[in-house]
Amino acid sequence: MRDEHVKGILDAAPLAQLGEGELAAVRAHAARCAECLRAYEAARASSLLLKERVAAEVEMPPFFQTRVLAALRERRATEEAPALSRLWRAAGALVSSMAVTVAALVALTFTVPATSFTQETTETIAASDIDPDEAALLAPDDVAAEDEIDYGQVLTTVYEMEDER
Repeated sequence: MRDEHVKGILDAAPLAQLGEGELAAVRAHAARCAECLRAYEAARASSLLLKERVAAEVEMPPFFQTRVLAALRERRATEEAPALSRLWRAAGALVSSMAVTVAALVALTFTVPATSFTQETTETIAASDIDPDEAALLAPDDVAAEDEIDYGQVLTTVYEMEDER
């Protein structure tokens, strides 16, 4: 390996997977190059640390299995909630906002005073050239209950008015 550094070889594969020819080339180059020597020693140290870590046995702490199983049971208990409560959790905000909207509309319906159709109709009739007899037909809210007339009386009155003209 003339003037090429071997850090690319060391970065490409773990040290344990390199063949004998590659290892010999890395060692020969590391003897001449301080930078590659540091990289080779770092690769050897990390390889040794990994081997030691794999060889070490880890003991589970006491009651580990009991705690894991208890956590699983608790998770299942929360997941197996009744369908209605799961549905409420999913759509609770939407249902709540709809209920508030309906309550506000009901409150506004009963508390806001109704616009007086009678005053509006009277002002319209006064401003226009409508005959007062016809005004009674246009504004039935102004007519008292005993003054109500049926369709026959209306037609008779209309035809009599036409005959007079």
